Amino acid sequence: MPTTAADLPGGCLCGTVRYRLTAMPTGAGWCHCRTCQRNSGSQAMAFASIPIEHCIVEQGQDALHAFASSAEAERWFCGTCGTPLWVQDRASPQSRDFSLATLDEPEVVSPGFHMFWASRIDWDQPGDNLPRFPRTRGEGLA
Repeated sequence: MPTTAADLPGGCLCGTVRYRLTAMPTGAGWCHCRTCQRNSGSQAMAFASIPIEHCIVEQGQDALHAFASSAEAERWFCGTCGTPLWVQDRASPQSRDFSLATLDEPEVVSPGFHMFWASRIDWDQPGDNLPRFPRTRGEGLA
C-alpha cells in the first residue's frame, strides 16, 4: 500500500520487475491506437505520464526488455512474463507513459480522457463521459 500520494509501487505479473513512482503521475488516459491494442491484448490501454527520474526500478532491471514498436517509441516489458510496463517516446525522453494496471493500487490514478478514438474497435463502447480525441489530445476533441 502506498505510504503517501507520491509513493506508488508497481510491477509485472510474475514479480520479477518492481518499480516505485516517487511523484504523482499526470495525463492519465485510455489509448485506443492499434499498437496499444495489440500490445495489451485488449481494446484499449490505460496509461499515465511520469517524469523519468520519478520512476525508480527497484528490482529486475536485467529482466527489462525494449521493443521499438514504431519510429517514435519503444515499449518496455518484463522479459520473464511479458507484462507491458511503459512506453518511452523518443520525442519526450524526460518522461515515460506507464501502464496504470501495473500499479499495485491502480485505482489511485483514474483515466481522464480517451485518445486515438478513431482507432477504437467498434464493439468497444465505454459508458463514461470522458473527452474523446480522434488521435492525440493536441489535435482536438471528436
